[in-house]
Amino acid sequence: MSRRILCVLFALACGGAPLTAQAQETPKDIIAAHVRLQGYKCDAPKSARRDAAASRPGEAVWIIACENGSYKVRLIPNMADVIEPF
Repeated sequence: MSRRILCVLFALACGGAPLTAQAQETPKDIIAAHVRLQGYKCDAPKSARRDAAASRPGEAVWIIACENGSYKVRLIPNMADVIEPF
């Protein structure tokens, strides 16, 4: 069951109304979180763009620009991401 559905069910079970105007995470926020989880600084992410030429099936490559640097991030399912300063 998705996290959003669980939140709605929990809110209803507690007698409250579900939140309808939740903030949506953008790709730059998601990629920045991946970068930070591996110990790199990524304060105030500015942009993230997918690098289609470097991506492979099942492995998306993103270029993220943060306030304090840029990174090339290869997202690999069920493994640690590959992060390189860019």
